[in-house]
Amino acid sequence: MPWRKDKKQKDFSKSETGAVHKQWKGHVRVALVYPNNYEVGMSNLGFQTVYDILNGLDHILCERAFLPESNTDPVKTIESSRRLADFDVIAFSVSFENDFSNILSILERAELPLKANERGTPHPLIMAGGVACFINPEPVSRYIDCFIIGEAEGIIESFFDYYEPGIEKRKILQKIAKHVPGIYVPAFYETSYNKDGTIRSFYSITDVPEKIKRIYCEDISRKCTCSKIISEKTTFDRTFLIEASRGCPHGCRFCAAGYIYRPTRFRSLSSLIKCLDHGIAETYKIGFIGAAVSDFPDIAELCNTAQEKGAKISFSSLRADALSRELVAALEKSGVKTATIAPDAGSQRMRDVINKGINEDQILAAAETIVEGGIPNIKLYFMIGLPCETMDDVEAISTLCRKIKKSFLASSRKKKRIGQITVSVNPFVPKPFTPFQWVAMDELSSLKKKILQIKAGLKKEANVRIDAESPKRSYIQALISRGDRRVAEVLSLANSNGGNWANALKSLPLNADFYVYRERSFDETLPWDFIDHGIKKSFLLKEYKKALLGKASPPCPMNSCRKCGVCK
Repeated sequence: MPWRKDKKQKDFSKSETGAVHKQWKGHVRVALVYPNNYEVGMSNLGFQTVYDILNGLDHILCERAFLPESNTDPVKTIESSRRLADFDVIAFSVSFENDFSNILSILERAELPLKANERGTPHPLIMAGGVACFINPEPVSRYIDCFIIGEAEGIIESFFDYYEPGIEKRKILQKIAKHVPGIYVPAFYETSYNKDGTIRSFYSITDVPEKIKRIYCEDISRKCTCSKIISEKTTFDRTFLIEASRGCPHGCRFCAAGYIYRPTRFRSLSSLIKCLDHGIAETYKIGFIGAAVSDFPDIAELCNTAQEKGAKISFSSLRADALSRELVAALEKSGVKTATIAPDAGSQRMRDVINKGINEDQILAAAETIVEGGIPNIKLYFMIGLPCETMDDVEAISTLCRKIKKSFLASSRKKKRIGQITVSVNPFVPKPFTPFQWVAMDELSSLKKKILQIKAGLKKEANVRIDAESPKRSYIQALISRGDRRVAEVLSLANSNGGNWANALKSLPLNADFYVYRERSFDETLPWDFIDHGIKKSFLLKEYKKALLGKASPPCPMNSCRKCGVCK
């Protein structure tokens, strides 16, 4: 589908050949829904990619929908303002666990039964995909007919080869689950529990796979993953986004993306330049997306080519040990005013625990390079509540920030311009499929104390602003991230309470602390164990034990080393 502008939510170019020009009758009608507002959804390249794939199939008509800003507005599609209930399939693209509750709100506004077992064949089939779903779909499994586990490019076409509208739901889902890898239908599985509330067993009740293998694309260069619609109403205002890489080789022990997207894949330089040419034909703002963009082998040549073509470039992520003067110069020339560094921890001991792979000298050098390169502002990202953390480690965050401030000021004075340092403090949330999936989250009282300590340590520092994520919000994220099927009840309560999580938790018959504050035993069946990402559990356990000893591990070599199990 050709690129088009989306200045206003219904402003389409006349050259459009996608959903708005397909006939309503004679096609399988899919409403692709992002369970957040338009600005957030259209900033998501994965969402746009799925929209492009679906409309690229001749027998599919796909339209977009988002969570309305007003609590009273109905949910209708952007392209034709149709109700969701008019579609054959409603497909949710979910990137963040906290958006799971919005799925219920959207279904409710669409006047559809919330629970999957209460929706029959006349109702649309409800499916969901996205990274939040293939990390742990169980908390929302009560409401979804089927999930896509893995990368959409390898599943969607096969799914719709088998899907037939009008066929009895259970019958068509059983056919799809049996023949299409990566499809998880919660109704075909049951969970039993021990007296202590842990999972005894998870098993299939019909002829479907016992484990769901995630699907991934070996060669991401075969298809250009880039913006199909450019809008002025998104986080990336009028920016053409291009995926440069998928996954990350560094193996930070807290980061799910570093494990579930293994092996790390980079696009070829030629494919990126091809995408770049598409983008600069429409806008001068180009954004390269990926968890490891700064590790791209030909990043210098890519930057030079982009600038020769008149593009202003930005990157979604940059490591402190990869911030060359040439890269910073390219960002400054593109008008970037703030660069982000993620030390993640203040002390070297904690950076070894989490396997960050950078040291203090590299962090200070990166800050100096940024300011000397003409970028006036720095954002520093830290986590608190990490495993093995002490209050000395928390104090080390303030100490490191003061050192960065000193280097920052020295470089700023040379430029005769003093910018601002923003310190982003975020509670650590244990995530599935990481070496820290067994650990307990730090308690709210402890997290609040740590935030106050950091604020106290930096309160006298001019031009330093602290932005702390709410520990209560992180608690909810941990509950959903680590929950099993029973956590579906809290989503329902939050929805019925108008998004008031405090009231929802008070009404919850379950003890939410059981999921958030409890350390898991190594032999426990975890709610997400039925998903096979290719990573050996023994490898994650080995990495966890190395973390407890403060031992670092080398980055993933991105070839058949056979250590983690992904490359076989």
